[in-house]
This record gives sequence, structure tokens and C-alpha cells, in this order.
Amino acid sequence: MKDQILQKLQEIELQHNVEILFAVESGSRAWGFASPDSDYDIRFVYKRKMESYLSLWDSKDSIEFMTEDDLDGSGWDLKKATLLLAKSNASFLGWLFSPIVYINRGGTLEAMKQLAIENFNPIAGFYHYHSMNKGFYEQLESKELKLKAFFYATRTAFCANWILKHETIPPVLFQDLYSLIDEENAEFLDKLIARKAHTNESGFSAIDDKLIALVKEIVLENNNLKDSIKAKKANVADFERFFINQLS
Repeated sequence: MKDQILQKLQEIELQHNVEILFAVESGSRAWGFASPDSDYDIRFVYKRKMESYLSLWDSKDSIEFMTEDDLDGSGWDLKKATLLLAKSNASFLGWLFSPIVYINRGGTLEAMKQLAIENFNPIAGFYHYHSMNKGFYEQLESKELKLKAFFYATRTAFCANWILKHETIPPVLFQDLYSLIDEENAEFLDKLIARKAHTNESGFSAIDDKLIALVKEIVLENNNLKDSIKAKKANVADFERFFINQLS
């Protein structure tokens, strides 16, 4: 599949006259709990020709594609990506720290990671995950709970809790969040991950009551302590310098 992904990204470069600086996998495959029928969520940052950044007229700042063989692609222009990074956009941080990298050119990915670490705003990250969690949390009461919904509820709760406790960017790989929980619950989750690997996206599965209680407990802690998180402002000059260097 990697060859197909690289071929499609090369087509995108030619079609749109851009250079892809880096491309990664996002979503459940990057998180480590994909289903057999999970899409490939390809995310990338690209750079246009210099003259387009100097134009009076705004250019399109994103590229999307969907193929018949489950390649779901979404890319952002370098300027858009840099502005979102300055806001600690949690979705984009997930791209940056994905464990699955398809393209990595010119040191852009590493430079953006460093900017992300040095300028991370815990409030922005926490409320992204805590707000997302509300919709998934309600499904925990369902008698027919999809494995996908359970893992989304658990991951968003864990990521918010990580930020609450560490004030750093949460790991992308789900199992790297296990330091938040005890060994027994980690083993339960590993068994569910193994089960999900053989269950389609729409599949249901019995989930241990202890795990449901664990997620609810973490969500309650997140809600009770949310006002204790400190804000951090981005160093605007660092982002300006990075962007100019990328264009030169």
C-alpha cells in the first residue's frame, strides 16, 4: 500500500504544481488500533511556488482527494499549517508526531516538531480533546457499543488527561498513553486492540465494565481539574523566522 500512497502523492504534486514537504498517516492506523476496513488517512504539508506567496490574490490553501482503494488524503499549504501550528492545533500536532511517515523532505517536519514542543499551549490542546470527548462519552452508556466509539472515547479522554498532568503534547500512539493507567487495565485494552484488528469499523463487542468505569473516572477528573491548566503564548517571531526560512 505504501507504494500506492507514494504514487498518488506524486500525482498530486504534478497536478497542483506543489512540493510535498512531508506526508504521514493519521487516524486509527497512526494511533495503533485500526480495523481491517479502516481507511488510510494520509495527511501532508506542501509548498507552492514562491511567486504565489507574493501574489495580491489568495491561493487555495488545501488539497483533498479520495480514491476507490480507501486512500483519504488531505493536505495543507505551508502558510496555513504554520498558522495553525502557532495556535497548537491538536489535529495538526497529530500529523507532526505520527509514527508513520511516508515523505520527509528538507527538515520541515523536524523544524515544525521543535516549534510545536517549544510553543505548545496546554489549554488549546486540552479543550480540543475534552470537547471531542463529550460526544463519544455519551455512547459509553449504550448497550450496543461499537469498538470504534469506545476507543475514540478512551483516546480523547486519555489525551486530555495527559495534557492535564504533563502539560505537553500527548503521544499519538495510543499505547504510549498507558502510563496514565495501571497494568491490569493496560492488558484489558491490549486485548481489545487485538480484537479490533479483526473487527470491522461498524462492529460491536462486549467491553469489560472495569474499562467503562476507568474512562468515566478519567473524564470526571478532566472535568474537575480543567480550570487548573495554564495558558502559554506562542513566540510569534519563531514562526515568522521558520516560514521565511522555508521559502528561501
